[in-house]
Amino acid sequence: MFARRLYSNVNVVPSYWRLVRSFSSRHALFEKPLPPRVVIVESDITEAFLKGSGPGGQKINKTSSAVQLKHLPTGIVVKCQETRSRAQNRKLARRILGDRLEEMEKGPQSRTALKAERDRKKKASASKKSKRKYRDLETGKTGEQELDTAAKEHSGTDDLIEGEGPAPADETKATGVK
Repeated sequence: MFARRLYSNVNVVPSYWRLVRSFSSRHALFEKPLPPRVVIVESDITEAFLKGSGPGGQKINKTSSAVQLKHLPTGIVVKCQETRSRAQNRKLARRILGDRLEEMEKGPQSRTALKAERDRKKKASASKKSKRKYRDLETGKTGEQELDTAAKEHSGTDDLIEGEGPAPADETKATGVK
């Protein structure tokens, strides 16, 4: 009874916890942060609420939940009816308008262009990895064979191991006996 009370506050960690790695706390790639979003001046925007159209039944046709924004200096018009909520559609429309303005101003340095480039690189890397994997499967290579051949190429000890290396120029130097 005394031992239970004495050790009752000790937290026992299961033995398998040391084998578990937390991947969420590690960063595999340190990606560059995206530039901040463009701030849109409210006086440059005209906002209209329209009745929705398309699938969704009678309710979508009766409510004015679709949002149309027009940027007066550039003439860009954005219409959004992604959700049934007018407030959410306003946020989405403003985000889309900001992205389009940024694309016009910054071109390839905009957030959307940088995201597209990042996604393209990830897709190309995955495709390259997949092609390499299937090419190696066709040739019959395994990971161990590749490591062995790479080690032999880099170390230069292949000749010494097989005994095909160059013979010593003078046997007296090699054996130490005259």
